[in-house]
Amino acid sequence: MIDVVDRFINYVKINTQSRESSKTTPSTPGQWDLAHLLEDELHSMGVTETKLDNNCYLYAKIPANTTKKYYNIGLIAHLDTSPDEKGLGVKPHITNLKNGEVAITSDGTTLLGADDKAGIAEIMSAAEFFMENPDVEHGDIYIAFTPDEEIGRGTDFFDLTYFTPDFAYTVDGGEVGELEIENFNAAKLTIEVTGKNYHPGYAKGKMRNAVLIASKIVEVLSSEQIPETTDGQVGFFHVTSITGNVSKAKIVCLIRDFDEKEFNSKKEFTQYIVDNINEQFGEGTVKLSIEDQYKNMFEVICKYPHVVDLAKKAMIKAGVTPKLTPIRGGTDGVKLCFMGMPCPNLFTGGMNFHSKEEYIPIKSLNAAEDTLIEIIKGAEK
Repeated sequence: MIDVVDRFINYVKINTQSRESSKTTPSTPGQWDLAHLLEDELHSMGVTETKLDNNCYLYAKIPANTTKKYYNIGLIAHLDTSPDEKGLGVKPHITNLKNGEVAITSDGTTLLGADDKAGIAEIMSAAEFFMENPDVEHGDIYIAFTPDEEIGRGTDFFDLTYFTPDFAYTVDGGEVGELEIENFNAAKLTIEVTGKNYHPGYAKGKMRNAVLIASKIVEVLSSEQIPETTDGQVGFFHVTSITGNVSKAKIVCLIRDFDEKEFNSKKEFTQYIVDNINEQFGEGTVKLSIEDQYKNMFEVICKYPHVVDLAKKAMIKAGVTPKLTPIRGGTDGVKLCFMGMPCPNLFTGGMNFHSKEEYIPIKSLNAAEDTLIEIIKGAEK
């Protein structure tokens, strides 16, 4: 049996960073490399029911081994790592932290890739446990590894006709014990500003500088809640880019809030700003587009308390204290919830995701693997 630590170290050496500018699925070829490796490993441990589709979604099923009534459980993790920092040439190190814990880090020049290769390693090790212990009773175990989660495309081609558990868990969280059953409502705003360009020496009363108008909009948005000043369940405006010139400018801004009423208020506030600018400079100066991205999964999860209770009990059996934690972001599970698959998010044990300071304590890898095993063992109806 391959140790979860060895699996993880092997996986992070494969560069699977996704790329938002790509029009293909998966967005990068390295995700195929990892998917093929995982498929081979599943076959080598005796899992025969696998499917790697044309979009790099890898599915597997370990059939039930009992006539007792068990829930059929799904486990999901994503193949890609964040494009926010360098992901090529990861050199994992086993390091002693100041608090005495033994952890895995990169060499400080790249991501580590615990998000979400820790989740993959934990699922694979749990799968091998059940293959090597056929006397341990369980229902059907479904596994799915998805591409391009980090760029918001992880469920675009998810096959819910093949992946059919009673419910599932994404294994994509952070600190040990985290159990995430709610998340931000999310929208992307695109604000386009149309200016009027004249020779600056003769522009008095004529020029309408799109860059300056865009800057005013950003200033107002940034005077409200922003990521740098909020935490917990407080939402924010997050301006991610401002580009352009005197004639044309564009702002991209993300809106996030747990509370649907506050979420809608943020949209209305942005529309209010745009309307005021158009009144001041003329109709059509500013155009606002709003793209809803995902909703708060609590709307779905609250209808399935047994899914949450099962995870909490499993953590306790694994020696972990459950912590119901809101996600200040989203996961594949959020969209799957609204596709009809209840899907909370479980911890992996990784810390400082999307940065060169990312790390994962070895005991956290083991705790997550043990939790997955206890979920499946404890899923008797």
